Amino acid sequence: MAGSAHGHTPAAWTGVIISFIGFCAAGVFMVAANAPGFWASIGVIFLGGVVGLAMKGAGLGKPKESADVVAARDAATRTALGKA
Repeated sequence: MAGSAHGHTPAAWTGVIISFIGFCAAGVFMVAANAPGFWASIGVIFLGGVVGLAMKGAGLGKPKESADVVAARDAATRTALGKA
């Protein structure tokens, strides 16, 4: 799993950090019984997803793999596991 580099991109990190900040703020506002602050924080959580997708669209995310790359990786895995 670690070899796939899933999520190790500026787009992923930025989206997760923004969403995490929103999640933490929502927790604070929920405990403080502040409904407008809570819902604003929920908006920040969704904003993190939008920012991550926008950054991915701008080329800062992981590119899609071609069918050739997927087939080569599957063949290499089968060979390594002795299932050739």
